[in-house]
Amino acid sequence: MKMNVCGIEEKNYRSVEHVLQLFAEDMDVSFDEHADDDRNQLHIQSFETEHDWRSTATLHTTNQKQFQAEFTWKKSDMSPGKGKSAIKHVINGAILQVMEQYSNMKQPWGVLTGIRPTKLFHVMKQQGYDNEQISQTLASYYRIDDEKIKLMQHIVERQLTAVPDLYDLKQEVSIYIGIPFCPTKCAYCTFPAYAIQGKQGTVDPFLAGLHYEIEHIGAFLKKHHIPITTIYFGGGTPTSITAEQMDMLYDQVEASFPNVDDVREITVEAGRPDTITPDKIEVFHQHHIDRISINPQSYTEETLKAIGRHHTVQETIDKYHLAKQMGMENINMDLIIGLPGEGISEWRHTLAQTEALMPESLTVHTLSFKRASEMTKNRDKYKVAEREEIQQMMREGSQWSETQGYVPYYLYRQKNILGNLENVGYAKPGKESLYNIMIMEEMQSIIGLGCGASSKWVHPKTGNISRFANPKEPKKYNEDYEHYTAKKIEYLKQLFLD
Repeated sequence: MKMNVCGIEEKNYRSVEHVLQLFAEDMDVSFDEHADDDRNQLHIQSFETEHDWRSTATLHTTNQKQFQAEFTWKKSDMSPGKGKSAIKHVINGAILQVMEQYSNMKQPWGVLTGIRPTKLFHVMKQQGYDNEQISQTLASYYRIDDEKIKLMQHIVERQLTAVPDLYDLKQEVSIYIGIPFCPTKCAYCTFPAYAIQGKQGTVDPFLAGLHYEIEHIGAFLKKHHIPITTIYFGGGTPTSITAEQMDMLYDQVEASFPNVDDVREITVEAGRPDTITPDKIEVFHQHHIDRISINPQSYTEETLKAIGRHHTVQETIDKYHLAKQMGMENINMDLIIGLPGEGISEWRHTLAQTEALMPESLTVHTLSFKRASEMTKNRDKYKVAEREEIQQMMREGSQWSETQGYVPYYLYRQKNILGNLENVGYAKPGKESLYNIMIMEEMQSIIGLGCGASSKWVHPKTGNISRFANPKEPKKYNEDYEHYTAKKIEYLKQLFLD
């Protein structure tokens, strides 16, 4: 679909494009003030008065139809944005409404295209607004529907139950440790994940660099008495390395970081069942690892083959039971809605298999076509369900989770996510992942160590956020880990010592 937009400043092009792409994945957007061709024409007028901000969107279609919508925000009402930010927002609001008229397609998340909707709820809560005021603003200012607002409120309340001091953790940090190796790379994946076969020559140098980072960052945290809230081993698949390598790595963590016994949660992504062995589970016990993930993604064999998982459904079930028999008491599982070739019947089968296991928590992902993934590069090869079916699967997943006693506790969205939906983490009460809450709500700094790990710096006083990433490629990381460690220590000095 081709759409030409007139009447907006260049600085707003990107946000307008994001809103339009909610209505068609192949939306081809141009910004030509003098266009007169076969494109749909969208004309925008926006201005500020003494009392409000306003925008009008008029759509002239190629088949000679016209649609118009106006969006107004009163300055006397609670507003998360002012000035230029408010003008951009009313433009997006007008475009959303006119496109909903034209397409007869309601967007449940309104004009929101960002990753963290619940962070918006937290921000307004910290500003002193009650749930009713926040809900009214989300509905009128952001055009979010009631179902999604209730989900946001439920999640925020659950987070504040799991972490009552959530708003007071800016003087602490969490740690992310990235292991960039997997048995194979999944077709939908864009994380730093290198097939470990053929890469063994880079594993030991990588681990040497990682040990160095842990030692020196840990020394800084110890010296300046900076507590650690959570530690998360991700990747890749952290259990791709050997049990002996895992043991040595956890030894380094315990020797380097301050007061590891007081860390509220340590998680290891053992996501690929084909990497889990009894000796690795024993290492978890020795180091008091209290939470792991074993991720089926799907319980359909053909799907696992299509997306490059290279493990069987039975292997997932067997490794889950092995972990349980060996005493692991907090297991998460990830499921994905909308995988290639899967519809409602396959999704119901996955839910039934999950019900037979009943992990302590699960994250229900909606498939996203990430730009650099194998699946996106060869999209014609991977046929997925239509929007209505994806939305039905999400509804059934939510209903099933509630019936089984799970509660939603975190949420995030992604670009190019099917059905313009979301990913939701569910847990049995008391089994929520605290790290997931920290990373999504951006209440404290997360220090990223290892290949491809990104540090997120949240200033303890201003709340301003900046980022700093390690190299994604193991060879580059191995060459420069000392430099990247030094840079992180400089950031930490600016945050906690200046």
